[in-house]
Amino acid sequence: MKSPLLSLSGAVPAEGVDEGVAAHYGDLFREQRALAGGTGFVDLSHRGVVAVTGEDRLSWLHLLLTQHVSELPVGEATEALILSAHGHIEHALYLVDDGTTVWAHVEPGTQEALIAYLESMKFFYRVEVADRTADFAVVHLPAGSIAETPEGVVVRETAYGRDLFLPRADLEPYAAKAGPAAGLLAHEALRVEHHRPRLGFETDHRTIPHELGWIGTAVHLQKGCYRGQETVARVQNLGKPPRRLVFLHLDGSEVHLPPHGTEIRVADEGADGRKIGVVTTSVRHFELGPVALAVIKRNVPVDARLVAGETAAAQEVIVEP
Repeated sequence: MKSPLLSLSGAVPAEGVDEGVAAHYGDLFREQRALAGGTGFVDLSHRGVVAVTGEDRLSWLHLLLTQHVSELPVGEATEALILSAHGHIEHALYLVDDGTTVWAHVEPGTQEALIAYLESMKFFYRVEVADRTADFAVVHLPAGSIAETPEGVVVRETAYGRDLFLPRADLEPYAAKAGPAAGLLAHEALRVEHHRPRLGFETDHRTIPHELGWIGTAVHLQKGCYRGQETVARVQNLGKPPRRLVFLHLDGSEVHLPPHGTEIRVADEGADGRKIGVVTTSVRHFELGPVALAVIKRNVPVDARLVAGETAAAQEVIVEP
């Protein structure tokens, strides 16, 4: 779904899964500084929007999600995962309940598969699940923003800012008042700075929540009765995950950033050294320079010098080995 905000001055379209919104509006670092300073907004209207209504919505979702939501207070933001039977991450949901409806935004293009799964699990529960992507656009306001929220708009407020579920017809008028616009690359740079994983970027078909630090933020350890819960409990109580998320400081003399999927090796093992992980997201940060998130083998020493493709990298621990 192509955003009307791509018509704004300087807009350069994003590619890949983020196609449909602007990667930037001509000045990546200015846009990052604006967001870091609490001004501007980010067009996330390409993200999927799913709504769950009905008397049983919270108790029903509680049985399916990794998060404790049976008594979720009105207006309180949370995030949750849906796991496979083996504990691998399949969906990530960013939720808020407005008193009658649970609203969630999800990765672009994943809402159909998510809704299909939810529909298959309705049974006798009094719930209705709807794809509202065509009707509502997600807009992100950074932490510290004093921009006004239009009356009646559902808001999901977190430590990182506010996500607005804005009627899609109001996107252009709102943008005219809430500017300046910041592109997705600026949003991603701050996401990487804050060590926040993203489905499809930091995850693959075998990722479990412990590897990415999603325990506590998206996984509640004091609840059970959801698919994949046995794997979560076993790793938590008896072992360690096979991989861990790390933050990389990249060699700033390199012109190109190592793209998603770039193999990582231990520098001291040379060019023929074993693969110990992959770059998942790399960005240019306005203060930190070139940095990245990566997933590496758990037993790689924390002081090991790494190489991402041809780029030297120093790791900073996110998930403890």
